[in-house]
Amino acid sequence: MIAKLTGVLDSVGQDWAVIDVGGVGYLVYCSGRTLSRLPAAGKPAMLHIETHVREDHIHLYGFSEEDERAWYRLLTTVQGVGARVALAILSVLAPNQIAQAIAAQDRTALTRADGVGPKVAARILNELKDKAGGIVLGSSARIGGAAADGPPSPSDGVPADAVSALVNLGYSRSEAFAAVAHAVHRLGGEATVEALLREGLVELGR
Repeated sequence: MIAKLTGVLDSVGQDWAVIDVGGVGYLVYCSGRTLSRLPAAGKPAMLHIETHVREDHIHLYGFSEEDERAWYRLLTTVQGVGARVALAILSVLAPNQIAQAIAAQDRTALTRADGVGPKVAARILNELKDKAGGIVLGSSARIGGAAADGPPSPSDGVPADAVSALVNLGYSRSEAFAAVAHAVHRLGGEATVEALLREGLVELGR
């Protein structure tokens, strides 16, 4: 099984790249984010690889970062999310943004990807909320709840009200969730909605 390719970039297409390794060209399917990070043709290139072997084909999927490959693997565990849809999600959302979207239960963020409708987005949010429980969204917030012995998650109580207020002001749920997570960490679990809202707006304005 191929886990990594290091060679020279031969060519790039809409959703693929060819990496020349010792005179052998490997066709690798990639997200738009990974393709944008590749060097010019003829320059050294390295991709982390996920190998799919089936009866009728062997496909290679390439990623610029280990985190991106890890999220690809996690996304494809969800029913209805195949390789193409997972790459589409990774094309519009960076790994940390996917984590924020899941923590915030932000269906809209996921439906920005081609092939992801409301039902698939809801399934991703529901199934990965527990599977991705160890991914940190900052020092105070984790997917699925608060950090151990830390302030409350932005999904709970007063912080949740602050998130709703920011969403009503026009921010996406993921943006609001991340801003309130920072605000809770700075101000503590006893902060009022008004204080969290003010601090959240400062964070969003940076």
